[in-house]
Amino acid sequence: MPIGETKTLARDYDKLAPDGAEVRRLLTVSGGNMSHFLLPFGQTSAAIRHRTGEEIWYILSGRGEMWRSDGETADVTTLASGVCLTIPVGTAFQFRCIGDEPLAAVGVHLPPWPGDGEAEPTQGPWIATPPAIRQR
Repeated sequence: MPIGETKTLARDYDKLAPDGAEVRRLLTVSGGNMSHFLLPFGQTSAAIRHRTGEEIWYILSGRGEMWRSDGETADVTTLASGVCLTIPVGTAFQFRCIGDEPLAAVGVHLPPWPGDGEAEPTQGPWIATPPAIRQR
Protein backbone atom coordinates (compact mmCIF):
# COMPACT_ATOMS: atom_id res chain seq x y z
CA MET A 1 0.00 0.00 0.00
CA PRO A 2 1.49 3.39 -1.00
CA ILE A 3 2.28 6.05 1.56
CA GLY A 4 0.33 9.20 0.80
CA GLU A 5 -1.56 10.01 -2.39
CA THR A 6 -0.44 10.57 -5.97
CA LYS A 7 -2.43 12.28 -8.70
CA THR A 8 -1.72 13.25 -12.29
CA LEU A 9 -3.02 16.56 -13.63
CA ALA A 10 -6.27 15.96 -15.51
CA ARG A 11 -6.62 17.05 -19.14
CA ASP A 12 -10.12 18.47 -18.52
CA TYR A 13 -10.91 20.99 -15.82
CA ASP A 14 -13.14 20.04 -12.87
CA LYS A 15 -14.97 23.35 -12.63
CA LEU A 16 -14.73 27.07 -13.23
CA ALA A 17 -13.60 29.02 -10.18
CA PRO A 18 -15.73 31.92 -8.92
CA ASP A 19 -13.22 34.22 -10.65
CA GLY A 20 -13.64 32.37 -13.99
CA ALA A 21 -10.37 30.40 -14.10
CA GLU A 22 -10.38 26.71 -15.00
CA VAL A 23 -9.71 24.58 -11.89
CA ARG A 24 -8.15 21.14 -11.87
CA ARG A 25 -8.22 19.81 -8.33
CA LEU A 26 -5.02 18.19 -7.17
CA LEU A 27 -4.64 16.85 -3.61
CA THR A 28 -5.86 17.74 -0.11
CA VAL A 29 -4.25 17.27 3.31
CA SER A 30 -5.66 18.29 6.68
CA GLY A 31 -4.15 21.78 6.53
CA GLY A 32 -4.84 22.75 2.91
CA ASN A 33 -5.42 21.76 -0.67
CA MET A 34 -3.70 22.35 -4.01
CA SER A 35 -5.25 23.09 -7.39
CA HIS A 36 -4.06 23.92 -10.88
CA PHE A 37 -5.53 27.11 -12.36
CA LEU A 38 -5.62 28.08 -16.01
CA LEU A 39 -6.79 31.40 -17.41
CA PRO A 40 -7.06 31.34 -21.21
CA PHE A 41 -5.21 33.77 -23.44
CA GLY A 42 -6.71 37.28 -23.36
CA GLN A 43 -9.01 36.58 -20.38
CA THR A 44 -9.41 38.68 -17.23
CA SER A 45 -10.76 37.07 -14.08
CA ALA A 46 -13.56 38.48 -11.96
CA ALA A 47 -12.33 40.29 -8.84
CA ILE A 48 -12.97 38.35 -5.62
CA ARG A 49 -11.87 38.06 -2.01
CA HIS A 50 -11.73 34.96 0.15
CA ARG A 51 -13.72 35.09 3.36
CA THR A 52 -11.74 32.61 5.49
CA GLY A 53 -8.72 31.25 3.61
CA GLU A 54 -5.41 32.41 2.28
CA GLU A 55 -3.54 31.20 -0.77
CA ILE A 56 -0.04 30.71 -2.11
CA TRP A 57 0.29 30.78 -5.92
CA TYR A 58 3.18 29.62 -8.10
CA ILE A 59 3.09 30.59 -11.78
CA LEU A 60 3.97 27.71 -14.11
CA SER A 61 3.66 29.34 -17.53
CA GLY A 62 2.20 32.26 -19.42
CA ARG A 63 2.33 35.96 -18.62
CA GLY A 64 -0.10 38.12 -16.75
CA GLU A 65 -0.77 40.57 -13.96
CA MET A 66 -2.37 40.24 -10.54
CA TRP A 67 -3.94 43.12 -8.66
CA ARG A 68 -4.21 42.74 -4.87
CA SER A 69 -5.74 45.16 -2.36
CA ASP A 70 -6.22 45.09 1.40
CA GLY A 71 -8.60 48.07 1.25
CA GLU A 72 -5.89 50.61 2.06
CA THR A 73 -3.08 49.67 -0.30
CA ALA A 74 -3.20 48.12 -3.76
CA ASP A 75 -0.53 46.89 -6.12
CA VAL A 76 -0.14 45.02 -9.39
CA THR A 77 2.36 42.16 -9.67
CA THR A 78 3.72 40.91 -13.00
CA LEU A 79 3.07 37.19 -13.40
CA ALA A 80 5.51 34.94 -15.27
CA SER A 81 6.93 31.45 -14.89
CA GLY A 82 8.72 31.14 -11.53
CA VAL A 83 6.83 33.91 -9.68
CA CYS A 84 5.36 32.92 -6.31
CA LEU A 85 2.95 35.13 -4.35
CA THR A 86 0.53 35.08 -1.44
CA ILE A 87 -3.07 36.21 -1.15
CA PRO A 88 -3.80 36.87 2.55
CA VAL A 89 -7.27 36.31 4.02
CA GLY A 90 -9.67 39.10 3.02
CA THR A 91 -7.44 40.46 0.25
CA ALA A 92 -9.28 41.47 -2.91
CA PHE A 93 -7.59 40.17 -6.05
CA GLN A 94 -8.00 39.99 -9.80
CA PHE A 95 -5.70 38.60 -12.47
CA ARG A 96 -5.40 38.63 -16.23
CA CYS A 97 -3.53 36.82 -18.97
CA ILE A 98 -1.60 39.26 -21.16
CA GLY A 99 0.74 36.87 -22.96
CA ASP A 100 0.25 34.80 -26.08
CA GLU A 101 -0.49 31.57 -24.19
CA PRO A 102 -2.75 30.65 -21.25
CA LEU A 103 -1.66 31.65 -17.75
CA ALA A 104 -1.14 28.51 -15.65
CA ALA A 105 -0.49 28.34 -11.91
CA VAL A 106 -0.75 26.03 -8.95
CA GLY A 107 -2.32 27.37 -5.80
CA VAL A 108 -2.51 26.12 -2.23
CA HIS A 109 -5.58 27.16 -0.23
CA LEU A 110 -5.14 27.17 3.56
CA PRO A 111 -7.24 25.72 5.18
CA PRO A 112 -8.80 23.44 2.52
CA TRP A 113 -11.36 25.16 0.25
CA PRO A 114 -14.63 25.13 2.23
CA GLY A 115 -16.94 25.29 -0.79
CA ASP A 116 -19.51 27.68 -2.18
CA GLY A 117 -19.55 31.02 -0.42
CA GLU A 118 -15.80 31.23 0.25
CA ALA A 119 -15.24 33.68 -2.61
CA GLU A 120 -17.17 36.93 -2.57
CA PRO A 121 -17.31 39.27 -5.56
CA THR A 122 -15.62 42.63 -5.22
CA GLN A 123 -14.58 45.56 -7.41
CA GLY A 124 -11.28 45.26 -9.27
CA PRO A 125 -9.40 47.57 -11.63
CA TRP A 126 -10.18 45.67 -14.86
CA ILE A 127 -13.33 44.58 -16.66
CA ALA A 128 -13.76 40.83 -16.23
CA THR A 129 -14.10 38.66 -19.32
CA PRO A 130 -17.05 36.29 -19.05
CA PRO A 131 -15.77 32.71 -19.34
CA ALA A 132 -16.31 31.38 -22.85
CA ILE A 133 -18.27 28.18 -23.31
CA ARG A 134 -15.49 25.65 -23.49
CA GLN A 135 -15.46 22.25 -25.09
CA ARG A 136 -14.40 19.36 -22.87
